[in-house]
Amino acid sequence: MSNKLNHIALILDGNKRWAKFNGYSKTTGYSKGFENIKNIVKHSLNNNIKNLTIFALSSENYNRSNINIIYEIIYENFSKIFDELVQDNGVRIKIFGSRNNLPTKVTDIFENIENISSQNNTLNLNIAFNYGFKEEIKNILQKVKENNTEFNLDNKKEIDKLFHIGFLPDPDLLIRTGGYQRLSNFIMYKLTYTELFFTETLWPDFSTNEYQSIIDKYYKIKRKYGL
Repeated sequence: MSNKLNHIALILDGNKRWAKFNGYSKTTGYSKGFENIKNIVKHSLNNNIKNLTIFALSSENYNRSNINIIYEIIYENFSKIFDELVQDNGVRIKIFGSRNNLPTKVTDIFENIENISSQNNTLNLNIAFNYGFKEEIKNILQKVKENNTEFNLDNKKEIDKLFHIGFLPDPDLLIRTGGYQRLSNFIMYKLTYTELFFTETLWPDFSTNEYQSIIDKYYKIKRKYGL
């Protein structure tokens, strides 16, 4: 009996290195990266995968000089890229992470795409933007402290609802592109038994063929939940 595959997590790494290696601007590198999200989402739909969670920008990288480039790409391309997924493919989009320091124009774009996709149900696309797991834990503890919240520690659902992606099943499979073999402060609570795959391929070059190859390898794993 093959493994179930309900949820895939992706760490999108290598946009800048791809641009430098190919002699393009950083803007072109990030633009190609955004476009590739659409390719991978569509392939996920073809595989009947219901949940896809991608790490687009960590809170540790938020203050880097490239952030303004990412903003410009969001202003110009975000709606164009994701409206097709929402309107033609029935994808529901949720964007999680801190919005405290984001420009209003960016948060408006995020809120709009979440609102218009809220009733869609073919695939849940969760995008981590300005996100870090340690910051998420700190915020949860702060809320519990401020609200004097009581909950049953033995009830998994009560714990799950404290986290950004809530009641979604834990990712079965995580893929990181770009060659580095680390998790980089990404949804650690949800990755306890996730199968990890790392590829040298830089994100803009990560093809649906390689994606499918990793999915096929996942199905052949004999999964063990423990030692």
